Amino acid sequence: MQQIDTVNTNDFADISNVPDTGRLVAIDPGTKRIGVAICDELRVTTRPLDVITRSSWKSLLLTVKTIVSDFDAKALVIGLPLESDGSESEMSTYARDLARKFALSLGVPVFLQDERNTSYEAKSRLWSEGSPADARDRVDSAAAAIILADFLDRLPPKT
Repeated sequence: MQQIDTVNTNDFADISNVPDTGRLVAIDPGTKRIGVAICDELRVTTRPLDVITRSSWKSLLLTVKTIVSDFDAKALVIGLPLESDGSESEMSTYARDLARKFALSLGVPVFLQDERNTSYEAKSRLWSEGSPADARDRVDSAAAAIILADFLDRLPPKT
């Protein structure tokens, strides 16, 4: 793994750097729980994977590294919490900080994806499926799956 000394956070939005093939992992960042989702190798479907209970940066990094390795993920997508008007918040700063740290540590490209309304949409989907919409773990990982689906929708079609 090549060590990167600095990270240009503008690169997190440059989808031209997304590898052409392979699975992607997405996270819905939170200060206590972090939802995780993955897509299939063809990038057609996304699915909730797990929820990580955050205890320390070191344990979070180890868990995410393991997931990326186990699924041979080619990139990591991190939800960027924005206000309804598109402005950034304290949680946006937290997500950008996570992106920076992961970019320095994982050895795969890292991207940010607007995550406005994903938790609401996840709760709504769970409710419509007959699941308790307040099941926090399911909401966090379902939101990560929505973040990943939204990111995949931004990618140019394969030719």
